[in-house]
Amino acid sequence: MIGIIGKKLGMTQIFNEQGQQIPVTVIEAEPNPVLAVTDKAKVGHASIQLGYGAARTRRVSAKGEGKNPKGHRAALSAVGHAKKAGLSSTPRILRSVRLDEPGNAKIEVPAYSIGDIIKIDVFAVGDTVKVTGTSKGRGFQGVVKRYGIGGGPNTHGNTKHRRPGSIGPGTDPSRVIKGKKMPGHYGAARHTQTDLRVEKLDMERNLIYIRGSVAGPTGGIVVVRKQA
Repeated sequence: MIGIIGKKLGMTQIFNEQGQQIPVTVIEAEPNPVLAVTDKAKVGHASIQLGYGAARTRRVSAKGEGKNPKGHRAALSAVGHAKKAGLSSTPRILRSVRLDEPGNAKIEVPAYSIGDIIKIDVFAVGDTVKVTGTSKGRGFQGVVKRYGIGGGPNTHGNTKHRRPGSIGPGTDPSRVIKGKKMPGHYGAARHTQTDLRVEKLDMERNLIYIRGSVAGPTGGIVVVRKQA
């Protein structure tokens, strides 16, 4: 159940040996360092913490010279956590990847140590993977776009074309049922796409070509994990 953190570059198409056109999502997954290892005997599951990218840090000098970089900067606790793992820079993204399969004690759990490097060679062409990302944020939307509801008629004097209409009976139970599909915030939520196939690996450029689409915008952070 090993995985790797990557960045979604977008979608393209490739052709297999049979000449079939295959739509793929290209994910750039640079080598991920291991910052922490969870012992299964202590917490009940085995996992590792991976890092991706490099965060901006505060400049520290004896005389206080120089300006700190603008924007988000890594906290001192994150800087110390990276140094403890032997890293010269602080990762911008941290994700935990589980190594064992819940409910399957027969699966072989790989052994990793702090400071190890995870590369895309942990995958092979033909592997089945699942990709977790954050879907595109679309703000506040109505029920037509958020849930695909058909809406009201466009003729015969109707003026409620995209409204939800009645949301519940007035007499019994005299309230709106929990979970009713209503307008609200749409997108910007964690989503995992399963049963995807690795179609191609580019070891030199650290690129993974995965069949189909995955959640998230171009440049979004995703986690690619092997699927048992």
